[in-house]
Amino acid sequence: MENQNSKLTLYERIGGRDAVNKAVEVFYEKVLADDRINHFFDDIDMKIQIEKQKSFLTYAFNGPVKYSGKDLKNAHSHLVTRGLDDSHFDAVAGHLESTLIQLGVPPDLIDEVMTIVGSTKSDVLGH
Repeated sequence: MENQNSKLTLYERIGGRDAVNKAVEVFYEKVLADDRINHFFDDIDMKIQIEKQKSFLTYAFNGPVKYSGKDLKNAHSHLVTRGLDDSHFDAVAGHLESTLIQLGVPPDLIDEVMTIVGSTKSDVLGH
């Protein structure tokens, strides 16, 4: 008999809309409190950014949304010209991981999320 969880998307296994929404809100609290990276958000409308991030993660986790925003390379190109580098990417990824741990997401799901995040690094950094 096939495991029921194997039929569910990462979005469903992580807890769906409420879980993604909570994770994004906690994540941005951490990001905005971090002096290594918060300056990248100085000129950003955070209400809009948070909604974009919720949509993007829902899409990235195979949830029920069609993401229509910019691709990652174009969305971050202006930040690369402002010095965005590996250390900043790693700081952001670390905040996402610590957020998921804080919210009690099981380690195997965190590993899946972090694999997805890692796969975006070259696009985000314009490589």
